[in-house]
Amino acid sequence: MSMTILWFVLLVAFAVIEISTMNLTSIWFVAGSLAALLCAIFGGSIVWQIVLFVVVSSIALAVVRPIAKKYLTVEHKATNADRVFSMVGVVTEEINNTLAKGAVTIGGKVWTARSLTGEILKVGTYVRPKTIEGVKLIVEPAEQVNNNN
Repeated sequence: MSMTILWFVLLVAFAVIEISTMNLTSIWFVAGSLAALLCAIFGGSIVWQIVLFVVVSSIALAVVRPIAKKYLTVEHKATNADRVFSMVGVVTEEINNTLAKGAVTIGGKVWTARSLTGEILKVGTYVRPKTIEGVKLIVEPAEQVNNNN
């Protein structure tokens, strides 16, 4: 197999991997393969092709990755819903998963609630939110009451 075909196959393979993962995992090798392919087309030796592949891939990794990471990283922004995880609430309507009912007040807001463990939680029980499923707060009994977290 000629080196031109090898570099072309590698170029396509790295491009397919990159497109299928969309995680910037092999884009650097696409650039390196392209450089080596061009070197092979213009008659460069195998040594130069390999050197170009390694150098261009390394430069692409060093230059493109930090820029891409800066602009493509989606940072998590806390929402009002996320604030409830640091608070303690109180059951205002008995929580019974079997009957699909229950409510808690937390941070001055009333939430539809379900028990994390499936146990029935009586009105007045202090609870901590563990997760949110749709519009329902999934809670567990609180060990201690402290809304100043």
